[in-house]
Amino acid sequence: MDPCPFVRLIVESLALKLPPVAKPAGPGVHPSATPCFCTVQLQDCPSTSSSTQIAPLPLAVDPTSTTNLIEPAASTSAVASSAVVISLEPAALQRPSGRPASLTVAVYAGRTGSTCGFSSGRLLGRVRVAVDLESAATRAAVIQSGWVSMGSGRSAARLHLVVRTEPDPRFVFQFGSEPECSPVVYQIQGGGGTGHGGCVRQPVFSCRFSVDRRRTTRTTSPPTKNNRRRCWFGSLGGERDHESREQRKGWTVTIHDLSGSPVAAASIVTPFVASPGLDRVSRSNPGAWLILRAVGSSATNWKPWGRLEAWREKGPVDALGYRFELMTDAGPNRGVPIVESSLSMRKGGHFCIDPGVVGKSGPFAGGFVMAATVEGQGKVSKPTVQVGVQHVSCMADVALFIALSAAIDLSGDACQLFSHKLRKELSQDQQEYIP
Repeated sequence: MDPCPFVRLIVESLALKLPPVAKPAGPGVHPSATPCFCTVQLQDCPSTSSSTQIAPLPLAVDPTSTTNLIEPAASTSAVASSAVVISLEPAALQRPSGRPASLTVAVYAGRTGSTCGFSSGRLLGRVRVAVDLESAATRAAVIQSGWVSMGSGRSAARLHLVVRTEPDPRFVFQFGSEPECSPVVYQIQGGGGTGHGGCVRQPVFSCRFSVDRRRTTRTTSPPTKNNRRRCWFGSLGGERDHESREQRKGWTVTIHDLSGSPVAAASIVTPFVASPGLDRVSRSNPGAWLILRAVGSSATNWKPWGRLEAWREKGPVDALGYRFELMTDAGPNRGVPIVESSLSMRKGGHFCIDPGVVGKSGPFAGGFVMAATVEGQGKVSKPTVQVGVQHVSCMADVALFIALSAAIDLSGDACQLFSHKLRKELSQDQQEYIP
């Protein structure tokens, strides 16, 4: 398999040094006590990250000033803050003009967010850094490191930042159609961007989606928490509650290699059910998938690899919440937490595992792991999956991430409001019974 040449642009060690103030604005008030933040944007470059990212700015103490600003979050000798990571697609590295890209860091005083459509922060200044991406795919480079003045004279604020690039090759795959339609999965070789223009598509896996109807029964009460514990193919069924509401259960996506042998699977092990009094899957009672690795060449022996829980967030933002953990040999209840986040139900987004962004996560330490696209409701979903080269030793490793991406995509359907009817491909009544 040939990887696609992605690049990571990293902005780190961010800190702000404000000019000394001779006279406080009032008792107990000092301008430096105002929270500060910055926005980071790379102009005119396709990226898998959001176009503009926001990061808090810790304040550094100026050792030449006698004014005690605030209790510092950082100092000139030890600057520390969250890193901003921008993932650049191969198309971004092929700039026809030959000119470097422009990285803009805008610094604001105030809190993040907006009021009446206007930014609530006060702009203090901007720093622009030219980024030459021509050789970034083959070698790491530090582009900027140290303090930069945002103005002239002693009254200018100063920003500390380190800007660097590093190669980040990834394997790229795409489902031929929606996961519930049992599609072929292709490897994308060449451009590797979201448009995949001029790329070679090579089939590498096939999917089989099924719904198990054998355990569909009725009961007068919803399942209790105790009988929803972590088990696998033996608990793919479930019961309908006293209101005869639909349950999303028994869904399985099996990933086969080109020889037809099963290599990975994703199966619902805790049904997606509406919480009492609600029309949605709640965070307190999420549905769950088990991601399984095939042991041997038959579909009868499986080993748990990961567990994905999903629910529908309650609040002003309609979002799909999720939590993923890796299973261990210590037992079914001793998983290693990897990522917990959410994405918009209407717009969709990216399911991403990247310890470089969210912090080291033990088994996946060492950079980007995977990302998968998730479309919003009502849109045709053909997930694109990126997998970091360093986390792949064989095709079976890739198949696990393909199964995981199918599970997060289908979780969007499983977490639809129960007043909405599922598409026929996902309905148990439409599935052919297989003894």
